[in-house]
Amino acid sequence: MPRVLYLVHDLSDPAVRRRLIMLTRGGATVDLAGFARTKIPGDIEGINPVNLGKTADGRFVQRSWAVLKAMARLRSVLAGASKPDVIVARNLETLALANRANRYFGGSVPIVYECLDIHRLLIGMGPVGRSMRLAERWFGRSVTAIVTSSPAFKSNYFDVQSFLKVPVVIVENKVVPPPREGLLPVPQKLEGRPWRIGWFGALRCRKSLKLLARFSRMANGRFEIVLRGRPAYREFSDFDAFVENEPFMRFCGPYRNPEDLGAIYGEVDFAWAADFFEEGLNSKWLLPNRLYEGCLYGAVPIAVQGTETAEALRRNNIGLILSDATPFALSMAMEGLDVQRFKRLKSAIAACDRRNWAIDEADCKDLVAWLAGLAPAGPRKTSDRLPINSSFAI
Repeated sequence: MPRVLYLVHDLSDPAVRRRLIMLTRGGATVDLAGFARTKIPGDIEGINPVNLGKTADGRFVQRSWAVLKAMARLRSVLAGASKPDVIVARNLETLALANRANRYFGGSVPIVYECLDIHRLLIGMGPVGRSMRLAERWFGRSVTAIVTSSPAFKSNYFDVQSFLKVPVVIVENKVVPPPREGLLPVPQKLEGRPWRIGWFGALRCRKSLKLLARFSRMANGRFEIVLRGRPAYREFSDFDAFVENEPFMRFCGPYRNPEDLGAIYGEVDFAWAADFFEEGLNSKWLLPNRLYEGCLYGAVPIAVQGTETAEALRRNNIGLILSDATPFALSMAMEGLDVQRFKRLKSAIAACDRRNWAIDEADCKDLVAWLAGLAPAGPRKTSDRLPINSSFAI
């Protein structure tokens, strides 16, 4: 049973919990340490994390200072800890900690860099972008392999811009269903209520919020917008007041992932899978959690032409692809929508392999086996093929 030291940027991030579930179900013993942006419970999936300090979303200088302080006390944090077989560092800020931890354990532990978003500061040929990529190369000098979540991250960043030249594997943001969950019955659209578009997860995109609000007003009550998750309040002038003033939009608060996914997606008809937070860059390349969640639980996904998400819908012949990111394009896509057309859209999703959207126990074991198989020391070569069955993975 391999031992994994997992260093994370935000212990409260639901995606961190998802990866912990994968690792533990795959048979790994996990030691967890990281920063926190909100209050965290006493344990995460039965693992008591080491809290390395509080950080704030979007505050680069503050986060850098927190990393420096954590590095200064990392030796005491690791005192008495068992030597891991592999260190997984989530996001750039934890790579510095991974190198320090590796030296503490003798310098022979392989490091995997988990990068599921490409920050805008890393992109571009100007002095800021180049400096950030040089920092990534310096902190990633001992990295054995990179894990990312979209083929477009690999082809548009790691293959052509990043200075890190190590194998890149794709582990998509698929759902890790609760244990013993079967295929849930998918509720049908009820006559007499508005059509519902659900926008769930990390709510950070001002453009999506305004687009959906404007569309719902244009539809004059025929469509309702349901928001759930964690709003990034720093990205909005006043998120709560904005939603409160929208007659056809409501915010229903946070939810448990994965436990609540079946219930919340079962209450909507469509899943908003578009994102413009870093328009033209990360937002164009990503494959968001809500794509997999919506498809797994029968909500019809909506994406915008020219994005990796739209390409995923096209490959699977599902969902709605907007011609551009405007309320009018969304209105055109919904023109003529009736129950029969909606059933055809849902049937196309139902015809897809469930493993396109969900990870099973075999996938978890494959991930852990791949991590365990990384060479323990010296110059290393490792496969860039992770044996996870996926319609998108390369």
